[in-house]
Amino acid sequence: MSSEPRQKMTAFTIVPRGPFSLHEAAIFGFGQREAAEWDGVLRMAFCLDDLSSQVGVAVRQDQDGVHCSVSGSSSTPQVRSQVARVLSLADDATDFAAIGQRDPVIARLQSAAPGLRPPLFYSAYEAAAWVVLSSRRPRLQMAELRRRLSEAHGTSFDVAGQQVAALPTPRDLLSVHTFPGITPVKLERLHGVAKAALSGWLDTDRIRSADPTKAMADLQRIPGIGPFYSALIVIRAVGVRDVLPLDEPRVRELARRLYGLPSVPTVQEFEALAESWRPWRTWAVVLMRAAADRVLG
Repeated sequence: MSSEPRQKMTAFTIVPRGPFSLHEAAIFGFGQREAAEWDGVLRMAFCLDDLSSQVGVAVRQDQDGVHCSVSGSSSTPQVRSQVARVLSLADDATDFAAIGQRDPVIARLQSAAPGLRPPLFYSAYEAAAWVVLSSRRPRLQMAELRRRLSEAHGTSFDVAGQQVAALPTPRDLLSVHTFPGITPVKLERLHGVAKAALSGWLDTDRIRSADPTKAMADLQRIPGIGPFYSALIVIRAVGVRDVLPLDEPRVRELARRLYGLPSVPTVQEFEALAESWRPWRTWAVVLMRAAADRVLG
């Protein structure tokens, strides 16, 4: 493990366009981190999109905006762009609130989780690494394994008084030949992810600009990533906002409960139900997953 030497912090502020709650993002819990007790700071550490370096970022919010303090040598515009994507702050969400005016169920969910926007994986590379690491294994156990791997072979940063480790860069990951808790098969697949990242297959901007169906098919060339997980990477890593996940039975079950349907909707019925959510169908599904229990009790 390497630890970033003490140096002058850089900082920037993002002013959200439309409702945003850092608290909702912090307690959401997703693959690269688990929901933790909220103390007013979201602590992040990640590989930059150039895949050659890492940073730590402390994020706070007040009435003036979302304030980010950065630890690590980096280009502030690059970090700003990546943080904005990860917290879905790159989008003007003013019109997302209007979906509730068309759909009373979405309105109830928005009231239950005000300001929630989809928190994303730090990059397509980190999403793919998580997919390979966590496939068919308990999520909490794999989150702990990811933390240990990051502490051992990534870079640790002091982020608002706590040590937070970033995942190894692809080149550093390729130098890991054994690690407790990671089977040889999984390690080989992690190396495949690292090689794919270095070859450009996991370029986050490229994936976002591609047709989602084609991007999902391309990702399946990486060993260990099938249809379900390729969709996860595209939908939850690159910041698309209007791709409807159709292969998630749990989401359609939530739709049944929230809309009082007699049975779980078919894929076609779910597509029809989601028409009124355009052009925010991805966001609406994330909202369902995050706030359904608050609405349904």
